[in-house]
Amino acid sequence: MPQPGLREVEHEITVSAPAAAVYRLIAEVQNWPRIFPPTIYVDHIPQGGNEERIRIWATANGEPKNWTSRRTLDPEKLTITFRQEVPAPPVAAMGGTWIIEPLPEGESRVRLLHDYRAEDDDLAKLEWIDKAVDRNSRSELAALKTNVERAHATEDLTFSFEDTVRVEGSAKDVYDFVNEADLWPERLPHVAVVRLTEDTPGLQELEMDTRAKDGSVHTTKSYRVTFPHERIAYKQTTLPALMSLHTGYWTFAEDGEGGVSASSQHTVTINTENIARVLGPEATVEDAKAYIHTALSTNSTATLNHAKAFAEQRARR
Repeated sequence: MPQPGLREVEHEITVSAPAAAVYRLIAEVQNWPRIFPPTIYVDHIPQGGNEERIRIWATANGEPKNWTSRRTLDPEKLTITFRQEVPAPPVAAMGGTWIIEPLPEGESRVRLLHDYRAEDDDLAKLEWIDKAVDRNSRSELAALKTNVERAHATEDLTFSFEDTVRVEGSAKDVYDFVNEADLWPERLPHVAVVRLTEDTPGLQELEMDTRAKDGSVHTTKSYRVTFPHERIAYKQTTLPALMSLHTGYWTFAEDGEGGVSASSQHTVTINTENIARVLGPEATVEDAKAYIHTALSTNSTATLNHAKAFAEQRARR
């Protein structure tokens, strides 16, 4: 018999890809920000065997949340069970199972099971969780279907790159410059306006108006996860027209010689529907990649160089 106050729900979708390929995509959590729209960042810690511990930052009903889960992977049965170790309020307990079932003609059925309870078994909180689980499950399964099926396409629309500068200063000072994004309009010429909130320590919501070379201003919105003074990971949720995905991270690694290697990494997926409108009817996917690479790299390198100047000035004091 189910426990009083325990809710059990199931969502499913059919995917035009082999079950083993679908399983691998779900098992590799480092790719989740690229695959699942609500997911901002995932920190992965192997526990030995088929056990692992993951910390997830994601949006639920438009609100950023984070929680820690333990997972058990079974590649033979094509199942992954999970249980939240540190649930985010108003969730009191949350767990479930991914089940991938082979279907004829190379298709798969993906079933996503959840069981959960609300804090104090409060009905209003349970209804909030119902909506969040339903919305995120539908979003995750639809995105899973789209991305697994896209992997079989011949044209690769996703690419990554990284820019790095060496700083004669401390990792803390470089990190502080990037973390204090609310001060960027004073510190960075290409940033016009910043709206930064951090209701939960280490989880930021960043909306920014950026000036392009032609003088136009573009608004983007991101969620950022901070790890002082080592890394800031982010995912854009309001994107420029040429992108359907933009994730990345800033890293700050001391080199043991009194300096810091500061890097900015980007992963981008091209939005092919807007290439002709933005770059002209003759433009190709490769043209769009080059355009985006140049634009992002220019801004990232500018930010890194300003952070370098900031940190090196502090080091001389």
